[in-house]
Amino acid sequence: MRILVTGATGYIGKRIIPLLLEQGHTVVCAVRGKLRTERKYAEEDNLHVIEADFLKPQTLVNIPKDIDAAYYLIHSMSNSVDQFHQMEEDCAVNFKSYIETTSVKQVIYLSGITNDTKLSKHLLSRKNVETTLQSNHYALTVFKAGIIVGSGSASFEIIRDLVEKLPVMVAPKWLNTKTQPIGVRDVLAFLTKGLNKKELFNTSHDIFGTEVMTYKQMLLEFAEIRHLKRYILTVPIMTPKLSSYWLYFVTSTSYKLASSLVNSMGIEIIGTKSNINTLIDITPMSYKQAVEFAFVKIEGNEIISSWKDAFISSRTKKQASTKYLKVPKHGCFKDIKELNVLDEQRTLDKIWAIGGENGWYYGTFLWKIRGYLDKLFGGIGLRRGRTNKTDIKTGDALDFWRVLLADKEQKRLILFAEMKLPGEAWLEFHVAKGKVYQRATFRPRGLAGRLYWYSVLPFHGFIFKGMIKKLANA
Repeated sequence: MRILVTGATGYIGKRIIPLLLEQGHTVVCAVRGKLRTERKYAEEDNLHVIEADFLKPQTLVNIPKDIDAAYYLIHSMSNSVDQFHQMEEDCAVNFKSYIETTSVKQVIYLSGITNDTKLSKHLLSRKNVETTLQSNHYALTVFKAGIIVGSGSASFEIIRDLVEKLPVMVAPKWLNTKTQPIGVRDVLAFLTKGLNKKELFNTSHDIFGTEVMTYKQMLLEFAEIRHLKRYILTVPIMTPKLSSYWLYFVTSTSYKLASSLVNSMGIEIIGTKSNINTLIDITPMSYKQAVEFAFVKIEGNEIISSWKDAFISSRTKKQASTKYLKVPKHGCFKDIKELNVLDEQRTLDKIWAIGGENGWYYGTFLWKIRGYLDKLFGGIGLRRGRTNKTDIKTGDALDFWRVLLADKEQKRLILFAEMKLPGEAWLEFHVAKGKVYQRATFRPRGLAGRLYWYSVLPFHGFIFKGMIKKLANA
């Protein structure tokens, strides 16, 4: 079959594409910017990448008309709840309007379980998208999942942060809310096995794991799997805002995502039983199995996708990231250094492994202090780390940076700062002709920006000089 995958650079999108290719399908990936797609995609004969922004209907003409099925995996989030609700509806309307002009027979949509009588604005938006996507021109198949557990998923990483950092937790009362987690492997199995299954045309099914658990039970079982002793005390006095700050300061989540999660966590997410498991022959795994599988991927450095690489974890709007790709030359402060290298490939490998657990090679304690200060003032801090310890891709999150370009053939890496700053900052690395070039660029905003640059100048001289020496001597 010829299949369109939207949200192709997202958490589920990145994981479903290789599965569809393995099954012999031709896959068309719809992305906002081709730079964010996997480099290996260019080597796949049955994979085509096209640029399409579902908030801009005029760009959808790039989608071929001869498609058999489509996956709707688009999920918009914004600072404003009302704004993301409208963005999600606009995307769904534009998708439907265009896709009805193609030969598509089935659209598969991954949504959230929405059975509770009281739903958060986030879940109401998901439900509204389902209604919007219904059509007389194609069959709609909807799978509604609860908490998805897998390496790199937002829920998994938040639970991991809480359990591994806090021996004792004084937590909000919503930790007693019941939910029904499902492993990401099972979600992908439902999505792929539901393809072209006529019994599932124009149907909606809840998909979930084997256990109904509270969030508190999930934390404690996670701790047991990790051989950690943890104590949790729930208190009734935490407001949603306090709960959001609690998640924000303790975990790697952004405040925006923490706030959205808190609004949903007071609602029971329990699936309605159906014959879906029998229909497509799936036996969902337990929560414990899902966690254990996740750690196999983490320990093998094989995380395919992570929520941290999505733009919900950043202060940079997804559509604005390309405008920062061209580093400005005028009206900026710069710190430019170059050194001869002992071995170009080793230097390049070290650049590609920078940040995260590997640190910044010199003055790492100063980077950590900057991260703590950033977090204190509402920024991202260093807690996002990096998804892969040795490889990096365009669009990835890297501590408090966003990767604008990672081109190993050109031996060039460009990072854009997502920490709190009175201006905009870039950090570039380039290896060529036996040298490593390192350039820090800062475009100040007003007097505050200029004062900031001069105040950190002594630290920059110390850090950047030491860093390039470590890279040159790799």
